[in-house]
Amino acid sequence: MTAYRAVVFDIGGVVTGSPLHAIAHYERELGLPRNAINRVVVGAGAAGAWATLERGELGLEDFYARFEADCAVAGATIDARELMRRVGEIARPRPAMLDAITRLRAAGLKAAALTNNWKSEEEGTRALRPWFDVFVESAVVGLRKPDPRIYQLVCRELGVAPVEAVFLDDIGGNLKAARELGMTTIKVDEPDAALHELEGVLGISLR
Repeated sequence: MTAYRAVVFDIGGVVTGSPLHAIAHYERELGLPRNAINRVVVGAGAAGAWATLERGELGLEDFYARFEADCAVAGATIDARELMRRVGEIARPRPAMLDAITRLRAAGLKAAALTNNWKSEEEGTRALRPWFDVFVESAVVGLRKPDPRIYQLVCRELGVAPVEAVFLDDIGGNLKAARELGMTTIKVDEPDAALHELEGVLGISLR
C-alpha cells in the first residue's frame, strides 16, 4: 500500500467555487451549446488566448479581445470581460476544503496548491497561501496544467515522488496527466464526495 506524504489541490473548482459552473451558466444565458467556451479553450491550444493568459504571457486587458476572437472563429460571440467577471465572482473558498487541508496537515501530510491562473488573480489567491506548504501558480512559473512539468515542479517543491501524492482537480485532462506521472487522482464534481474519497485513500478523517 502506498504511503502518501502529500495532497495537491487545484484551486478553482476544488478549494473555491468552480469557474466551470460560471462558464456553463453564461453559455446557457447566451444560448450557446454546452461546453462551447471550453471547447474553444482546448481547441485553440497552447497558442490560444486562454493558455497564453494562464502562462502569464498575456495581461487580462489584452486577453479580452484575443479570447473573443478565438471564440468568434468557433462561431461563438461572447463578452470576455463579463465572462471573467463571473469567473472571479464565483471564486469563494469552500470552508469544508480549508478545514480538510488543516486536518491533513495536522496529521503530518503536506499540502500544495497547483492552480492555472492569471496575473491579476495572484492578489486574490494570496489569502489562501497560509493553508498550504507549497503554492504553485501557472502565471508565476510559466507552465500550466496539463503540462507534465508543472506536476513535477510541485512534487519537487514538496520533496515527494509523484507516487507519494494525491491530486484533486475538476478537469479530467488535468487528472490524466497527473496519473501518467504516477499520482493518485480524485475528480472533484461535488466537494463532499471528493473529500469522502480522499479520506478513503489516506485513511484519515478530514471532516
